[in-house]
Amino acid sequence: MSTPDAGAPEPDEAPTEAALDPVALWSAFKRAHEIVRTRVIADAAEAAGLSEPDLTILAALNKGGGSLRQSELAASLGWDRTRVSHQLTRMSKRQLVTRERADGVIVTLTDAGRQAVTAVHPGLDAAVRRHFTDKLSAQEIETLNSVLRRL
Repeated sequence: MSTPDAGAPEPDEAPTEAALDPVALWSAFKRAHEIVRTRVIADAAEAAGLSEPDLTILAALNKGGGSLRQSELAASLGWDRTRVSHQLTRMSKRQLVTRERADGVIVTLTDAGRQAVTAVHPGLDAAVRRHFTDKLSAQEIETLNSVLRRL
């Protein structure tokens, strides 16, 4: 029989008053997010010569089949359209993406963009594992995934 982690409540144990404090929970969530994000980006994106916004857009386009409407891209990232537009301008100059007007603006990965996202993926996967998922049990990952998909 395994010993529970120190400080982790037993499954049948009621949450403490501190655990129910929404501001404390929000603060813990924000802190964890910033720490993990910073470490993952430092390991993956910077090593590949990509900024965090570059990596975010390249990954979203890759997940979307290589091409998305600019408005859909902005909405999927939760970014303001102006922010996306400025970032895409910078990425276009580096030939990572193209933009074409056709029933809105269509953003497409270039061959260089595909190569960049493909090249960064193994390092990104390793960084996410090292700084995030390896620190959680399978049950915690399942629970966290369920919670985050509801938000």
